[in-house]
Amino acid sequence: MSLQELTSAPSTPMSAARLIALIGLTLAIGYAVVLGGAWLGGHWLTDSQGQPIAGDFVNVWAAGRLTLDGNPAAAYDWTLHKAAEVIAVGHDFDGYYGWHYPPTFLFAAAALALIPYTAASLIWLVATLPAYFAAVRVIVGERAGIFVALGFPAALWNATAGQNGFLTAALIGGTLGLMERHPTLAGICLGLLSYKPHFGLLFPLVLLADRRWRVLVTAALVTIVMAALSWLAFGAAAWEAFVHWMPITSRVVLGEGGADWNRLQSLFGFVRAHGGSETLAWSVQAAMALTLAIALCWLWRSRAPFELKAAALAAGALLATPYLYIYDLVVLAIPVAFLLRLALAGGFLASEVAGLFAAGTLLLSYPYVETHAGLAATMIVAGSIVQRSWTFTNNKVLAR
Repeated sequence: MSLQELTSAPSTPMSAARLIALIGLTLAIGYAVVLGGAWLGGHWLTDSQGQPIAGDFVNVWAAGRLTLDGNPAAAYDWTLHKAAEVIAVGHDFDGYYGWHYPPTFLFAAAALALIPYTAASLIWLVATLPAYFAAVRVIVGERAGIFVALGFPAALWNATAGQNGFLTAALIGGTLGLMERHPTLAGICLGLLSYKPHFGLLFPLVLLADRRWRVLVTAALVTIVMAALSWLAFGAAAWEAFVHWMPITSRVVLGEGGADWNRLQSLFGFVRAHGGSETLAWSVQAAMALTLAIALCWLWRSRAPFELKAAALAAGALLATPYLYIYDLVVLAIPVAFLLRLALAGGFLASEVAGLFAAGTLLLSYPYVETHAGLAATMIVAGSIVQRSWTFTNNKVLAR
């Protein structure tokens, strides 16, 4: 019996769901062991002397502390912000974790800064994790969705960094997972995603092409209201500082490679890491974004299943931006979840299982390889979506 016949058998979706849940649970237990060992070994949250470790989350806490102290604009000043980071962990450290978010995200940062740094970093992960679980669970449509979210490899790297990958994945997953039945809620999720605007580049184009007016209008209103509230709460100085420092940050990170080209899991980062000029990198990245925009608008105007459209847009959001890190690839769980929903309903394609396995392996290997494993994983998932779309188109032609 072929793989297609096996996975299409009437009893297979249930057994496939159980197998997926088992794999996800096994991986999640492994992650818990890794995190526990890292904590006991003084490599996560606190060092061997019990002092807090400065990680990515320190930029959030420091920005919140400056906001609570009445100087939110200082979060964008590298010198003042670094000083606040040192205060957060109680000791000096090498490097600097910059605050690159719009002032709207200062609401969350200020709330977290009310809590001691180490506890706040754990609370941040625990608070954003359920939203991520819920988004993947809704998409997959089976309890196995929770285990898909738990076992997704990028979730481990988001936890070790104390980053916001769970929140970003929850908002993109919420936008797409709620769009058909609850467009207003989907628009709210998309509006909240404006805290990381570079992931929303393709959404307005696609929503316009598909005439999703309620989602688009709601997202715009939420974004405007959030900006207005942050202006009232933190003053014009915070927005002026954001506008002033963003070009500087872009020049250092994307122009000079201040954060290491190999860490950028984008096509831009790949080109720069392999000796390409900044002009070439921007040209290749722009060509990718333009190609994605055209292809996605065509796909969303077609009669393809919504799962394919949503998976393509989620994967495209990752490929379109030059500013992409491994913790952001928690978002890749969203297109994978849509692919699994299709597979559980109608069977896996012959190469799909191998592709998803390869993508997961690449994500897990990230800290141990000097290459763009995250970009490769995203491209593999995107390839699976293209294969699904091609199969759907061919089946439609044959059916005529």
